[in-house]
Amino acid sequence: MSSPDVLVVGGGPGGCAAGYWLARNGVSVLVVEKKTYPREKTCGDGLTPRAIKQLLDMEFDFSVPQIHRIKGLRAYAGDLMLEMPWPERTSYPNWGASIRRSDLDGAVAQLAEKQGAEVRQATEAIAVVQDMRLVGVDLKSMDGSVERVFPRVVVVADGSLSRFGRALSTQRRKDYPYALAVRTYYESPNSTDEYIESQLDIRDKDGRSLPSYGWVFPLGDGVINVGVGALSTFKGWRDVNTTRMLEAYVARLPEYWQVSESDALQPAVGGKLPMAMSVGPKVGANWLVIGDAAGAVNPFNGEGIDYAYETGRMAADVIVEALAADDLALLGRYAQVLDDEYAAYHKVARVFVKVIGNPSVMRGLTQVGLRSRPLMEWTLKVMANLLEPEEYGMAERVYKAIEKVVRVVPDRVV
Repeated sequence: MSSPDVLVVGGGPGGCAAGYWLARNGVSVLVVEKKTYPREKTCGDGLTPRAIKQLLDMEFDFSVPQIHRIKGLRAYAGDLMLEMPWPERTSYPNWGASIRRSDLDGAVAQLAEKQGAEVRQATEAIAVVQDMRLVGVDLKSMDGSVERVFPRVVVVADGSLSRFGRALSTQRRKDYPYALAVRTYYESPNSTDEYIESQLDIRDKDGRSLPSYGWVFPLGDGVINVGVGALSTFKGWRDVNTTRMLEAYVARLPEYWQVSESDALQPAVGGKLPMAMSVGPKVGANWLVIGDAAGAVNPFNGEGIDYAYETGRMAADVIVEALAADDLALLGRYAQVLDDEYAAYHKVARVFVKVIGNPSVMRGLTQVGLRSRPLMEWTLKVMANLLEPEEYGMAERVYKAIEKVVRVVPDRVV
């Protein structure tokens, strides 16, 4: 085959979004995915309004039976509970959804193909680097055959481990947070619940707080996705056993879910998630990094799918401009685009996860907050990054108030 103008390494949300928007703008693009669809991913299977917006823009068919619509968030801190619908926004829809990644990613790959992108599955991309520069890419098929291509630009979208990115010397900032997460599926008679659920105060059988948070994502088909995550800012996180935390969480789930640890439909799977745009550099002479490979995960809530779609689209916009001008130096603008969109938000998020890392402080904040619906509704907008442009000033004042609270915590992360 002739070399495409752009090669996208990875066929997850970010890679397929990049392929979609590049092809839609007339760019020759090949998306390569190491596995084959459908394939499972360690994920909460949830789509917030930010992700819904991106999928709507890509003309995703939300009438498919695999989609279960979600009205909002049910938040717990111990026995305190508050239900909050997704806010009414002009920039985003007022609803979310849940869908298995095994159903979602292949469908979005098909959307990219309809725009003209080539999607090649069961193909591993291996960087060919000479003198610290990416000069080509070897495409290795399952039968062992290798083909070398010479795209003008490569988009790195191969996930949080990002072997391709590491070959280009991308690294995670050690002072930025990351998460360890584990999840599995359970049968539940309440799988049609229209709220996703979050628990901010998980305790073991003896009532001791565990350094973690939990979630339930109802899938609408008799099954729920249940998982826990632990942030690196939590005290004692190095000793965390996520499987035991999941067991503790499931044991204390509200009765209406009607699940027990023995009812798990499959073994729990987990992984590590870099957060807050912690991986860099984001751009090189002829490559860009997006999605989980760039650490594009929201520290407030562990969201990654929406930011993968967004960064894939941003990368595509920059690449289209650079190719049209026949000037790859314009790729450098991508780093500034990311900073303009996310830098201020993630700075505050890094402060906030330090609060989560102190169980006593977090418990006090959540117990006060859950008794105040206006405060929690505002917090939901901030944590889900659903602010209107005119609200950014107010958000900054809220951010500063959060930071004042965090100043009492030793070794503050900023």
